[in-house]
Amino acid sequence: MKCRHCQTKLENIFLDLVNCPPSNAMLTENQLNEPEVYLPLKVSVCKKCRLVSVTAITDASLIFNDNYTYFSSYSKSWLAHAKSYVDMMISRFHLNGGTKVIEIASNDGYLLQYFKQQNFDVLGIDPTANTAEAAEQKGIKTIVDFFGSEFAQTQLVDQGILGNLIIGNNVLAHVPNINDFVLGMKKALHPSGIITMEFPHLLKLVEECQFDTIYHEHYSYLSFTTTKNIFESVGLEMFDVEEIPTHGGSLRIFAKHKEDSSKEISPNVDNLLKKEDLAGMNKDEYYQNFADKVNKIKNDFLRFLLDAHQQGKKVIGYGAAAKGNTLINYCAIKGNDLIEYVVDASPAKQNKYLPGSHIPVCSIEKIQETKPDYIIILPWNLKNEIVNQLSFTSEWGCKFVTAIPHLEVFQYHDNRIIVD
Repeated sequence: MKCRHCQTKLENIFLDLVNCPPSNAMLTENQLNEPEVYLPLKVSVCKKCRLVSVTAITDASLIFNDNYTYFSSYSKSWLAHAKSYVDMMISRFHLNGGTKVIEIASNDGYLLQYFKQQNFDVLGIDPTANTAEAAEQKGIKTIVDFFGSEFAQTQLVDQGILGNLIIGNNVLAHVPNINDFVLGMKKALHPSGIITMEFPHLLKLVEECQFDTIYHEHYSYLSFTTTKNIFESVGLEMFDVEEIPTHGGSLRIFAKHKEDSSKEISPNVDNLLKKEDLAGMNKDEYYQNFADKVNKIKNDFLRFLLDAHQQGKKVIGYGAAAKGNTLINYCAIKGNDLIEYVVDASPAKQNKYLPGSHIPVCSIEKIQETKPDYIIILPWNLKNEIVNQLSFTSEWGCKFVTAIPHLEVFQYHDNRIIVD
């Protein structure tokens, strides 16, 4: 395997999570007795450009298909984040209804709906037909396809479509050919246009041991330094960057054509480059011994589950999220003896089963029926939102559990989180 950006041979293993099924490949009851696809999940770091990426080449169409189960609009905090972004961009860059806004990986229209409400010309691009259908129902024109340089040329540039604003939230890490993807944005961007992208920050992944954010959908794990170099390789220039709290710590980058002199380069760019350098992200040592930290999390989590099981406690999970499936499958949890079931707000996931573990996914109403002793919050980045939503569980003394960055057991009482 060679680096997805610079083609250097990959030799340094960052983490080996062995084999597991694609994290969003939910199963129906009929599929439980059928063979299940397991894929290698090994991550390497390039010794030249420091791009961290999965080494197995997985066909993206196996992951992003018409049965995709992730719908962005089922997270209230994510909708609030999207709305805040739209308001900020309109105010900061004085955008108006004549602005052509293109979102790549637009999912169910969770973000473009806020631009459309203010009469902007919007276009979504997403490879999953079922999420695109949900966007179309909101009145958002959506092209169902994978984005890349050929798509940008034939479907946008040749049709006279250029984006004044091109958006990509949590998609840059999801593309197998990152060079071609960024080149496509270069082609589709208006000469004075702006690109903004959000993605989890590799620095946070390493420092807080967020290994559960590693799964087959995430082909790349990005530092700002490496991302800046990838963009520069096709003639795009970073002019600002923000560190934001979403997904446990993400970056929001702002890019433009290198020849566009209308935008000043923010000191944030140089400051973050220095921060990453001081952290050691440009050295091999930074990426060593990560597996030891991951194994401690696995062992602590399994010890908790086994102890709870021996004590006769009822344990369930909240959130049939990809990161939860990485954790559960790496811990080799099979069946529902340790985790009885998982609840999720999305109807697309309910009455299905988690890949690999085959734990059933139920509606939230089941919590009130069964009154569990512990609820494991699998999407730990949404802990506060979920705890508030499930505040009614304090009636019977239910406790919450998160496994990352370390095992934590806590209660929610009188609008406060109390750690055991």
